Amino acid sequence: MSSPLIVQLDMAEFCEATELSDAYVIEIVEHGILEPQGTEPKDWVFNDYELTLAKRAAKLRRDLDLEWEGVALALDLLEEVQQLRAENRMLKQRLGRLLVE
Repeated sequence: MSSPLIVQLDMAEFCEATELSDAYVIEIVEHGILEPQGTEPKDWVFNDYELTLAKRAAKLRRDLDLEWEGVALALDLLEEVQQLRAENRMLKQRLGRLLVE
């Protein structure tokens, strides 16, 4: 069985994949929304999760006209909702098994 492919993008590849300028990406990182590996923008390495997160952040900022702090809060809340939904599904499955027994 092969291990899952890990996506790693440098700054140029990340900007191309997200269709965001490097200045925009730097802004997102400065606000703690993205946490790439590396100490300086030229050394940063991003993964596929950060790729998805950057696209989401840019969409929230554009569509809702939010400041970066608002984008960070919205992303945190969306992640929490996703976790709660997953937990709810798991608990419903457990409850369903208990009721059948």
